[in-house]
Amino acid sequence: MITEEIPEALAGQRLDRIVALIADVSRADAARLVEHGGVSVDDVVTTSGKVRVDGGTSIAIDPAAIPAQQPPLADATIEVPIVHVDTDVIIVDKPPGLVVHPGAGNPEKTLVNGLLALFPELSEVGEPQRPGIVHRLDAGTSGLLVVARTERARLALIEQFAAHRPSRRYDALVWGVPEAAKGLIDAPVGRDPRDPLRMAVVANGRDARTEYEILDHIEAPLIGSRLACRLQTGRTHQIRVHVASIGHPIVGDDVYSRGRQSYGLTRPFLHAGELSFDHPATGERVTYDAPLPPDLTTWLATTS
Repeated sequence: MITEEIPEALAGQRLDRIVALIADVSRADAARLVEHGGVSVDDVVTTSGKVRVDGGTSIAIDPAAIPAQQPPLADATIEVPIVHVDTDVIIVDKPPGLVVHPGAGNPEKTLVNGLLALFPELSEVGEPQRPGIVHRLDAGTSGLLVVARTERARLALIEQFAAHRPSRRYDALVWGVPEAAKGLIDAPVGRDPRDPLRMAVVANGRDARTEYEILDHIEAPLIGSRLACRLQTGRTHQIRVHVASIGHPIVGDDVYSRGRQSYGLTRPFLHAGELSFDHPATGERVTYDAPLPPDLTTWLATTS
């Protein structure tokens, strides 16, 4: 269940458009969701997507009310770089630009489609639309993901992520030089009231904490800092929002560093380079590493 207070930026908008934005589904699916009784406005089920909603109104959305969609199909043309595989988990080094699972605007050609071609048994693990998936990376972010190969492993990993026990280190390049060489950004993250398509540091957001450490500096083609960022929580766009909130947005991030040049980067300079968790079968702490991908190493080599 998704519960939100409608920001003033969406005041007066149709209910189906608001549902599409908040639930991250297509407008058609949003209309079906409303029609099938999956949306309540101020605790009253509303089945017409045409109604206009006031700012400050409480809305509750049950995504499960959408009628079942066809499960994703296997697609052997999707390249899936495998770092490790055993009977319980698959560790993937996700390439940049690859969406993790089917959703609004991305019905196919996702990581899940490629995984199903390699591991057909995943179709029986977890939710049909995102089999085996227990956490995600933004499409523009590269790096490590753990995928559950069995239902037992999926439940164990979900529990770990909910308790923030896995450790994740991201390699980032940000504009400028943070004042402190090491720091903890402890600021709640939620939907931006001025732009519902973005996240922001907001008082009523969800608890979010990001540790960072400066590793290196660059002086050309811009003044920037290489950071190692570790998530203590895992909110949507957390690192991108947090570093932007202290005045040092990620280079190449056209959402949270608006107005700044990308200098040839076609996506945010952000890579999930290390992932640690307790193996769901053995309980042993395991750690996996993935070096910077070619697009980022080439950019560094040709611009510095």
